Amino acid sequence: MPEPLLVIEGLSAGYGDVRVLWGVDLAVEPGEIACIVGSNGAGKTTLLRTVSGLVARSAGRIVFNGKDLGSLSANEIIARGIAHVPEGRRLFRGLSVRDNLLLGAYLRRDETDIRRDLDYVFSLFPILRERARQDATTLSGGEQQMCAIGRGIMSRPKLLMIDELSLGLAPRLVERLSEALLEINRSGITILLVEQDVLTAFELARHAFVMETGRVTLHGTTAALAENPSIRQAYLGM
Repeated sequence: MPEPLLVIEGLSAGYGDVRVLWGVDLAVEPGEIACIVGSNGAGKTTLLRTVSGLVARSAGRIVFNGKDLGSLSANEIIARGIAHVPEGRRLFRGLSVRDNLLLGAYLRRDETDIRRDLDYVFSLFPILRERARQDATTLSGGEQQMCAIGRGIMSRPKLLMIDELSLGLAPRLVERLSEALLEINRSGITILLVEQDVLTAFELARHAFVMETGRVTLHGTTAALAENPSIRQAYLGM
């Protein structure tokens, strides 16, 4: 059995004197889609921000692709192969769709491969090719999410972390984005998805981690968790 691509052990982190994460443990297998679910304020976003080097940890380890990330900067973590699609998309106002996508490749120097990856993103999301010269922040919410995911792909990651895929989007757009994530995963990219819509998350992912008040309280296959009475009552309305 292959070693996990991402291993988090005893991770604690927060903002100043406010601790948000308390001894988080989880592992993501290579080639899978895994998800983190939980209510607002559970610490899901802080966990992704800590993995990507935007929040400093106070305790614990993050091991990626067999190597401890230690105190690497966010740029160094991107270079190791972790891309983070943040909540709210965070596209750059005044820059075109194409330029926003190319910013995802700012650490790369392989111009031919960058053009190839840009073509791949445009094939995955054809509407972005049509709007390549448009200010990215004037796109619809779903199109902005496509652009943010495409920007993550442009860093050529081994692990793509996506915070709140479906937030504020119509069901048909969520379905389109879900199809795209499955295609991205089939191309060889491991995905870690944070999602409040548990039904969407469980349909996409093979393993899930349930977070409450900064801790992982349950984990397992999505099939098993979907049958757990506490999960069905709290998150699935059953």
